[in-house]
Amino acid sequence: MTQSQIPKDTSSFPRQICLGVWVLGFGILLVAGSGCAKARAATTVPDGPPLLMPQPPERVLGPVDEPAIASAPEPEPAPAPAAPPPRPVARPAEPRPQPPAQPQPVQPPPAATVDGRDLRAPPATAPTERSVRDLLARAARDVARVNYQQLSADGRAQYDQSKRFAAQAEAALKERNLIFAATLADKAATLAAELLR
Repeated sequence: MTQSQIPKDTSSFPRQICLGVWVLGFGILLVAGSGCAKARAATTVPDGPPLLMPQPPERVLGPVDEPAIASAPEPEPAPAPAAPPPRPVARPAEPRPQPPAQPQPVQPPPAATVDGRDLRAPPATAPTERSVRDLLARAARDVARVNYQQLSADGRAQYDQSKRFAAQAEAALKERNLIFAATLADKAATLAAELLR
């Protein structure tokens, strides 16, 4: 092509493409919209003659043949039913031995109180302060062995939760709430042990 054949106004070319894309898009929308509009079912019922149902045919019963009584063989008599076995004679019920009477639980004596505080001995299964401190020491040792920077987001959340449980257990120990402190210390130790896996 020579210089004289190249059109001088090249800025109208992109405008024509843009206009063509808009027209094409609008046409697609019109076609899609009209297709949806035509997809509705017709609601009017065409008028026509009512359907005529044929009458059911009448039932025709044929004559019943009765067998001749003289030609039929005599049925054999049914065997007599066997006599039921005799029922065993009911023996008088033997008295069952009564279970020994349950001893009444012994009521503990009322606990002495000092300044409104209850001075009862802790139950035998109650955790001791030493066992709680051992759990907290194990949790602290396991947490110290974990590299926090290498943990995933869930691992970091578990690490932080273990630290919070340990701090709450320490606070419960200060308040002398050993059962709650033991529960929290156990949770802290369990989470810390899982971090090492």
